[in-house]
Amino acid sequence: MSLAPVTLCKALADDTRLRLVMLMQRYGEICVCDFVAALQLPQPTVSRHLSVLRSAGLVADRRDSQWVYYRLAEKLPAWALTVIDELTAPARTLYRAELKRGAACCG
Repeated sequence: MSLAPVTLCKALADDTRLRLVMLMQRYGEICVCDFVAALQLPQPTVSRHLSVLRSAGLVADRRDSQWVYYRLAEKLPAWALTVIDELTAPARTLYRAELKRGAACCG
């Protein structure tokens, strides 16, 4: 799948999706329960936003028993990674969200 610039912009235009991408960029593969704990959002909200990112081709998922883990897609184009880096740099300062691994369900 080829990622179009407009697709990337639309996917990252939402605050929650930008924060999800920021966390995946920083920590790699993350369980949905850890996103819920870090962002303090309901699981259905987090899952809906992850679905948008997956449909855009930005993230990939992996199931392990009842848990679902998400990570940035491995074959993102270099330009997309640059855009993500540029957008998440100020977001890291703005949000300062800390991921609490193991605090929720699967740790």
